[in-house]
Amino acid sequence: MQRASRLKRELSLLATEPPPGITCWQSQNRLDELRAQILGGADTPYEKGIFDLEIIVPERYPFEPPKIRFLTPIYHPNIDSAGRICLDVLKLPPKGAWRPSLNISTLLTSIQLLMAEPNPDDPLMADISSEYKYDKQLFLRNAREWTLTHASR
Repeated sequence: MQRASRLKRELSLLATEPPPGITCWQSQNRLDELRAQILGGADTPYEKGIFDLEIIVPERYPFEPPKIRFLTPIYHPNIDSAGRICLDVLKLPPKGAWRPSLNISTLLTSIQLLMAEPNPDDPLMADISSEYKYDKQLFLRNAREWTLTHASR
């Protein structure tokens, strides 16, 4: 019950006051399955890209974080080929930083920030991470190419 009313409130807020470059909605009238889109930020290799995400809200939300993954392929050190995201707020403590006071809007904003500022020291994709660290121009070229190929509409 608590999950349903909180999710309704969050979705209503996301519809009326979405964070810049982020949209989120219910998938096929199921409250526990959401979809989101994040626009690639200006001055990033993801600029002009539209990235689709899937959000699965667990039974114990907000005491457990939602599971979020990219459906659109993205070339990024912290996001793997299955779309899984390495981000502390998506995991429960002690390894993660999830708190019930966080919400889906905050998580999507954090993911948007991670897209703009990768964390090569905590990678899911070691090869992309070392490229980011040691050959930034190649990383930027590859990320732009992936964005053009996979995230352009």
